[in-house]
Amino acid sequence: MGQFLLVDSRKLDGFEGLHQAVHGSHVDVMQLGRGRLRGTLSHIGIDDFSLSIGAFNVGMRTQRVSSDDKLIIGMLLAAEDRVAHWSFDMQLNDVLVIPPLLEHDGVFHGASAYAAMRFDLAEVASLFGGEARLSDPDTWRSRGHFRADLETGAIATRRLVRIMSHLRARKGSLTPSTSDFWRRSIVECMAANVMSSLPPDDEGWLPSARRLIRRVEDYLDETGTRPVHVSEICAALGVSRRTLHRAFQEVFSLGPVSFLRHKRLCAVHSILRDSAPGSTTVAAVAMQQGFYELGRFSQYYLAMFGERPSQTLGISPLQTVGEGIARA
Repeated sequence: MGQFLLVDSRKLDGFEGLHQAVHGSHVDVMQLGRGRLRGTLSHIGIDDFSLSIGAFNVGMRTQRVSSDDKLIIGMLLAAEDRVAHWSFDMQLNDVLVIPPLLEHDGVFHGASAYAAMRFDLAEVASLFGGEARLSDPDTWRSRGHFRADLETGAIATRRLVRIMSHLRARKGSLTPSTSDFWRRSIVECMAANVMSSLPPDDEGWLPSARRLIRRVEDYLDETGTRPVHVSEICAALGVSRRTLHRAFQEVFSLGPVSFLRHKRLCAVHSILRDSAPGSTTVAAVAMQQGFYELGRFSQYYLAMFGERPSQTLGISPLQTVGEGIARA
Protein backbone atom coordinates (compact mmCIF):
# COMPACT_ATOMS: atom_id res chain seq x y z
CA MET A 1 0.00 0.00 0.00
CA GLY A 2 1.31 3.47 -0.89
CA GLN A 3 1.85 6.24 1.59
CA PHE A 4 0.17 9.57 1.12
CA LEU A 5 2.33 12.43 -0.14
CA LEU A 6 1.03 15.84 0.86
CA VAL A 7 2.05 18.66 -1.45
CA ASP A 8 0.99 22.21 -0.62
CA SER A 9 2.49 25.35 -2.15
CA ARG A 10 1.13 28.84 -1.89
CA LYS A 11 2.03 32.49 -2.23
CA LEU A 12 1.95 34.58 0.92
CA ASP A 13 -0.06 37.79 0.93
CA GLY A 14 0.12 39.03 4.50
CA PHE A 15 1.83 37.79 7.66
CA GLU A 16 -1.14 35.61 8.61
CA GLY A 17 0.01 32.98 6.11
CA LEU A 18 3.01 32.28 8.33
CA HIS A 19 0.81 30.87 11.09
CA GLN A 20 1.39 27.60 9.21
CA ALA A 21 5.12 28.24 8.74
CA VAL A 22 5.80 24.67 9.86
CA HIS A 23 3.32 22.08 8.65
CA GLY A 24 1.37 20.61 11.54
CA SER A 25 2.46 23.25 14.06
CA HIS A 26 0.77 26.58 14.84
CA VAL A 27 3.11 29.56 14.95
CA ASP A 28 2.15 32.95 16.39
CA VAL A 29 3.58 35.68 14.17
CA MET A 30 3.86 39.45 14.26
CA GLN A 31 5.16 41.62 11.44
CA LEU A 32 8.07 43.87 12.41
CA GLY A 33 9.15 45.33 9.09
CA ARG A 34 7.17 47.87 7.11
CA GLY A 35 5.44 47.05 3.85
CA ARG A 36 3.14 44.39 2.56
CA LEU A 37 4.42 40.93 3.30
CA ARG A 38 4.99 38.82 0.24
CA GLY A 39 6.52 35.40 0.02
CA THR A 40 6.07 31.72 -0.62
CA LEU A 41 5.40 28.70 1.57
CA SER A 42 5.68 25.06 0.55
CA HIS A 43 4.97 21.91 2.53
CA ILE A 44 5.85 18.30 1.82
CA GLY A 45 4.21 15.77 4.11
CA ILE A 46 5.07 12.06 4.13
CA ASP A 47 2.74 10.55 6.71
CA ASP A 48 3.71 12.22 10.03
CA PHE A 49 6.99 13.59 8.68
CA SER A 50 6.97 17.04 7.07
CA LEU A 51 9.32 19.49 5.40
CA SER A 52 8.40 23.15 5.10
CA ILE A 53 10.29 25.84 3.18
CA GLY A 54 9.23 29.46 3.43
CA ALA A 55 10.48 32.85 2.28
CA PHE A 56 9.25 36.37 3.12
CA ASN A 57 10.32 39.93 2.41
CA VAL A 58 9.95 41.82 5.73
CA GLY A 59 11.00 41.39 9.34
CA MET A 60 8.96 38.98 11.49
CA ARG A 61 8.60 37.82 15.09
CA THR A 62 7.68 34.12 15.40
CA GLN A 63 6.63 32.06 18.43
CA ARG A 64 5.70 28.41 18.64
CA VAL A 65 3.44 27.40 21.50
CA SER A 66 4.65 24.78 23.96
CA SER A 67 1.82 22.33 23.28
CA ASP A 68 3.44 20.94 20.11
CA ASP A 69 4.73 17.46 20.93
CA LYS A 70 6.88 17.07 17.80
CA LEU A 71 10.57 17.77 17.23
CA ILE A 72 11.35 20.61 14.81
CA ILE A 73 14.78 20.97 13.22
CA GLY A 74 15.19 24.10 11.13
CA MET A 75 17.82 25.62 8.87
CA LEU A 76 18.35 29.22 7.80
CA LEU A 77 18.49 29.34 4.00
CA ALA A 78 18.79 33.10 3.42
CA ALA A 79 18.76 36.35 5.39
CA GLU A 80 19.36 39.99 4.50
CA ASP A 81 19.71 41.03 8.16
CA ARG A 82 20.13 39.58 11.64
CA VAL A 83 18.19 36.46 12.61
CA ALA A 84 18.00 35.34 16.24
CA HIS A 85 16.29 32.34 17.80
CA TRP A 86 16.21 32.51 21.57
CA SER A 87 19.73 33.82 22.31
CA PHE A 88 21.28 32.20 19.24
CA ASP A 89 22.42 34.49 16.43
CA MET A 90 21.95 32.50 13.25
CA GLN A 91 24.24 32.49 10.24
CA LEU A 92 23.42 31.06 6.82
CA ASN A 93 22.78 27.30 6.81
CA ASP A 94 22.91 27.05 10.62
CA VAL A 95 20.67 24.40 12.17
CA LEU A 96 18.24 25.10 15.01
CA VAL A 97 16.68 22.47 17.29
CA ILE A 98 13.24 23.09 18.80
CA PRO A 99 12.46 20.17 21.14
CA PRO A 100 8.95 18.85 21.75
CA LEU A 101 6.75 20.79 24.17
CA LEU A 102 9.10 23.79 24.26
CA GLU A 103 8.03 27.30 23.33
CA HIS A 104 10.09 28.87 20.59
CA ASP A 105 10.93 32.53 20.09
CA GLY A 106 12.51 33.86 16.89
CA VAL A 107 13.15 37.27 15.36
CA PHE A 108 13.89 37.89 11.68
CA HIS A 109 15.09 41.47 11.20
CA GLY A 110 14.64 41.42 7.43
CA ALA A 111 13.79 39.30 4.41
CA SER A 112 14.61 35.65 5.10
CA ALA A 113 14.11 32.07 3.99
CA TYR A 114 14.08 28.93 6.11
CA ALA A 115 13.51 25.19 6.02
CA ALA A 116 12.00 23.16 8.85
CA MET A 117 11.33 19.47 9.25
CA ARG A 118 8.93 18.18 11.90
CA PHE A 119 8.61 14.60 13.11
CA ASP A 120 8.22 12.43 16.18
CA LEU A 121 11.15 12.17 18.56
CA ALA A 122 10.82 8.38 18.46
CA GLU A 123 12.02 8.41 14.82
CA VAL A 124 15.39 9.94 15.69
CA ALA A 125 17.11 6.60 16.35
CA SER A 126 16.24 5.37 12.87
CA LEU A 127 16.57 8.56 10.81
CA PHE A 128 19.95 9.47 12.29
CA GLY A 129 21.12 5.87 12.43
CA GLY A 130 24.84 5.21 12.66
CA GLU A 131 25.71 8.51 14.32
CA ALA A 132 25.61 7.73 18.03
CA ARG A 133 25.51 11.38 19.04
CA LEU A 134 22.55 12.14 16.77
CA SER A 135 20.57 8.91 17.06
CA ASP A 136 20.19 9.37 20.84
CA PRO A 137 16.79 11.04 21.51
CA ASP A 138 18.29 12.82 24.53
CA THR A 139 20.44 14.86 22.12
CA TRP A 140 17.28 16.53 20.84
CA ARG A 141 15.45 17.16 24.12
CA SER A 142 17.17 20.51 24.67
CA ARG A 143 17.10 23.53 22.40
CA GLY A 144 20.24 23.73 20.34
CA HIS A 145 22.13 25.65 17.69
CA PHE A 146 24.67 24.11 15.31
CA ARG A 147 27.00 26.34 13.28
CA ALA A 148 27.23 25.14 9.69
CA ASP A 149 30.44 24.76 7.75
CA LEU A 150 30.52 27.38 4.99
CA GLU A 151 31.06 24.95 2.11
CA THR A 152 29.08 21.91 3.23
CA GLY A 153 26.28 24.14 4.50
CA ALA A 154 25.73 25.68 1.09
CA ILE A 155 25.69 22.23 -0.53
CA ALA A 156 23.14 20.98 2.00
CA THR A 157 20.89 23.97 1.36
CA ARG A 158 20.93 23.45 -2.40
CA ARG A 159 20.14 19.77 -2.02
CA LEU A 160 17.27 20.47 0.34
CA VAL A 161 15.69 22.99 -2.01
CA ARG A 162 16.05 20.61 -4.97
CA ILE A 163 14.43 17.76 -3.03
CA MET A 164 11.51 20.02 -2.18
CA SER A 165 11.20 21.12 -5.80
CA HIS A 166 11.12 17.58 -7.18
CA LEU A 167 8.76 16.17 -4.56
CA ARG A 168 6.50 19.18 -5.02
CA ALA A 169 6.21 18.29 -8.70
CA ARG A 170 5.17 14.74 -7.80
CA LYS A 171 1.55 13.84 -7.13
CA GLY A 172 -0.19 10.88 -5.56
CA SER A 173 1.43 8.44 -3.19
CA LEU A 174 4.80 6.90 -2.42
CA THR A 175 5.64 3.32 -1.63
CA PRO A 176 6.71 2.76 2.00
CA SER A 177 10.30 2.10 0.92
CA THR A 178 10.47 5.17 -1.32
CA SER A 179 8.96 7.43 1.34
CA ASP A 180 11.56 6.23 3.85
CA PHE A 181 14.34 7.04 1.38
CA TRP A 182 13.04 10.58 0.85
CA ARG A 183 12.68 11.20 4.59
CA ARG A 184 16.28 10.12 5.10
CA SER A 185 17.47 12.30 2.21
CA ILE A 186 15.82 15.35 3.77
CA VAL A 187 17.17 14.58 7.23
CA GLU A 188 20.68 14.07 5.87
CA CYS A 189 20.82 17.64 4.54
CA MET A 190 20.44 19.03 8.03
CA ALA A 191 22.43 16.26 9.72
CA ALA A 192 25.42 17.15 7.54
CA ASN A 193 25.43 20.66 9.00
CA VAL A 194 25.06 19.34 12.53
CA MET A 195 27.93 16.87 12.14
CA SER A 196 30.24 19.52 10.66
CA SER A 197 29.91 21.53 13.88
CA LEU A 198 30.78 18.62 16.16
CA PRO A 199 34.33 17.42 16.94
CA PRO A 200 35.46 14.25 15.15
CA ASP A 201 34.50 11.02 16.83
CA ASP A 202 37.18 8.41 16.13
CA GLU A 203 36.38 6.20 19.08
CA GLY A 204 34.88 2.74 18.84
CA TRP A 205 35.71 -0.64 17.45
CA LEU A 206 36.69 -0.78 13.78
CA PRO A 207 35.47 -4.06 12.24
CA SER A 208 37.13 -5.85 9.38
CA ALA A 209 36.36 -3.95 6.19
CA ARG A 210 35.49 -7.03 4.15
CA ARG A 211 33.38 -8.50 6.93
CA LEU A 212 31.45 -5.25 7.20
CA ILE A 213 31.00 -5.06 3.42
CA ARG A 214 29.61 -8.58 3.44
CA ARG A 215 27.06 -7.56 6.08
CA VAL A 216 26.09 -4.55 3.99
CA GLU A 217 25.65 -6.62 0.85
CA ASP A 218 23.59 -9.20 2.74
CA TYR A 219 21.36 -6.41 3.96
CA LEU A 220 21.02 -4.96 0.46
CA ASP A 221 20.11 -8.40 -0.91
CA GLU A 222 17.28 -8.58 1.62
CA THR A 223 15.89 -5.18 0.57
CA GLY A 224 15.57 -6.10 -3.11
CA THR A 225 15.53 -3.31 -5.66
CA ARG A 226 14.15 -0.52 -3.50
CA PRO A 227 16.41 2.51 -2.86
CA VAL A 228 18.40 2.27 0.38
CA HIS A 229 19.81 5.33 2.10
CA VAL A 230 23.22 5.11 3.78
CA SER A 231 21.70 6.16 7.13
CA GLU A 232 19.38 3.12 6.95
CA ILE A 233 22.38 0.83 6.62
CA CYS A 234 24.16 2.52 9.52
CA ALA A 235 21.08 2.14 11.73
CA ALA A 236 20.47 -1.47 10.74
CA LEU A 237 24.08 -2.59 11.25
CA GLY A 238 24.90 -0.34 14.20
CA VAL A 239 27.95 1.32 12.61
CA SER A 240 28.91 4.94 12.13
CA ARG A 241 29.13 6.65 8.78
CA ARG A 242 32.85 7.15 9.29
CA THR A 243 33.41 3.42 9.85
CA LEU A 244 31.28 2.53 6.83
CA HIS A 245 33.15 5.01 4.66
CA ARG A 246 36.53 3.56 5.66
CA ALA A 247 35.40 0.04 4.83
CA PHE A 248 34.05 0.96 1.38
CA GLN A 249 37.16 2.96 0.54
CA GLU A 250 39.38 0.02 1.51
CA VAL A 251 37.41 -2.57 -0.47
CA PHE A 252 36.02 -0.63 -3.45
CA SER A 253 38.07 2.60 -3.47
CA LEU A 254 34.83 4.57 -3.39
CA GLY A 255 32.50 5.70 -0.64
CA PRO A 256 29.20 4.07 0.36
CA VAL A 257 27.16 6.90 -1.19
CA SER A 258 28.78 6.30 -4.59
CA PHE A 259 28.35 2.54 -4.19
CA LEU A 260 24.65 2.91 -3.43
CA ARG A 261 24.23 5.29 -6.36
CA HIS A 262 25.78 2.70 -8.67
CA LYS A 263 23.42 0.08 -7.27
CA ARG A 264 20.42 2.35 -7.86
CA LEU A 265 21.61 3.08 -11.41
CA CYS A 266 21.78 -0.66 -12.04
CA ALA A 267 18.25 -1.03 -10.68
CA VAL A 268 17.02 1.70 -13.06
CA HIS A 269 18.79 0.02 -15.97
CA SER A 270 17.17 -3.34 -15.23
CA ILE A 271 13.69 -1.82 -14.84
CA LEU A 272 13.99 0.17 -18.07
CA ARG A 273 15.38 -2.79 -19.99
CA ASP A 274 12.49 -4.98 -18.89
CA SER A 275 9.79 -2.35 -19.53
CA ALA A 276 7.93 -1.84 -22.76
CA PRO A 277 8.03 1.66 -24.31
CA GLY A 278 4.94 3.55 -23.19
CA SER A 279 4.47 1.48 -20.03
CA THR A 280 6.53 3.85 -17.88
CA THR A 281 8.78 6.88 -18.15
CA VAL A 282 12.44 7.42 -17.39
CA ALA A 283 11.54 10.16 -14.91
CA ALA A 284 9.13 7.91 -13.01
CA VAL A 285 11.67 5.10 -12.67
CA ALA A 286 14.46 7.50 -11.69
CA MET A 287 12.32 9.10 -8.98
CA GLN A 288 11.30 5.65 -7.75
CA GLN A 289 14.98 4.88 -7.20
CA GLY A 290 15.67 8.16 -5.39
CA PHE A 291 17.14 10.31 -8.18
CA TYR A 292 15.68 13.80 -7.82
CA GLU A 293 18.12 15.67 -10.09
CA LEU A 294 17.11 14.22 -13.44
CA GLY A 295 19.79 16.06 -15.42
CA ARG A 296 22.55 14.74 -13.19
CA PHE A 297 20.95 11.30 -13.19
CA SER A 298 21.13 11.21 -16.99
CA GLN A 299 24.82 12.14 -16.84
CA TYR A 300 25.53 9.39 -14.31
CA TYR A 301 23.58 6.89 -16.40
CA LEU A 302 25.30 7.77 -19.68
CA ALA A 303 28.75 7.63 -18.06
CA MET A 304 28.04 4.25 -16.48
CA PHE A 305 26.22 2.41 -19.27
CA GLY A 306 27.32 4.24 -22.41
CA GLU A 307 23.73 4.98 -23.45
CA ARG A 308 20.93 7.27 -22.40
CA PRO A 309 18.12 5.89 -20.24
CA SER A 310 15.60 6.53 -23.02
CA GLN A 311 17.63 4.23 -25.26
CA THR A 312 17.51 1.46 -22.66
CA LEU A 313 13.76 1.87 -22.50
CA GLY A 314 13.61 1.46 -26.25
CA ILE A 315 12.81 5.03 -27.22
CA SER A 316 14.91 6.19 -30.12
CA PRO A 317 16.68 9.59 -29.90
CA LEU A 318 14.63 10.79 -32.89
CA GLN A 319 11.38 9.85 -31.13
CA THR A 320 12.52 11.65 -27.95
CA VAL A 321 13.22 14.84 -29.91
CA GLY A 322 9.86 14.59 -31.63
CA GLU A 323 8.01 14.19 -28.35
CA GLY A 324 9.85 17.21 -26.92
CA ILE A 325 8.84 19.35 -29.90
CA ALA A 326 5.23 18.17 -29.59
CA ARG A 327 5.11 19.10 -25.89
CA ALA A 328 6.60 22.50 -26.63
